[in-house]
Amino acid sequence: MEKENKSYTGLEVWQLARKLVSEVYSASQAFPKDELFGLTNQLRRAAVSIPSNIAEGCGRQTPRDTINFLFMARGSLYELETQVYVALDLNYLTTETADALFILVTSCKKLLHGFINHYRQQLA
Repeated sequence: MEKENKSYTGLEVWQLARKLVSEVYSASQAFPKDELFGLTNQLRRAAVSIPSNIAEGCGRQTPRDTINFLFMARGSLYELETQVYVALDLNYLTTETADALFILVTSCKKLLHGFINHYRQQLA
């Protein structure tokens, strides 16, 4: 895949990450008001960071630079996953909602791992 010829908006991983952002925003709307600047904000920022870092990585000039941003996106995925567990522990999310988010997180992880491997092969 040539980065210059394909926009990041066509990437399945970026599209799925955008869906994850929407689901996180929807799920966190019912959080207590006193969490607005706490867990709600952290969840949303981590979620938004995922497609943002994928996009920024695709805008970089070298595979090494791209990989660094994809690793940041992956880190945000793990951060988000932990925050979903915390929200579940605090009963801010139902098990059903948390499970749906976990499925999206897992799918994003798999796609992102494949994308990272693609760029690693370019470095080899």
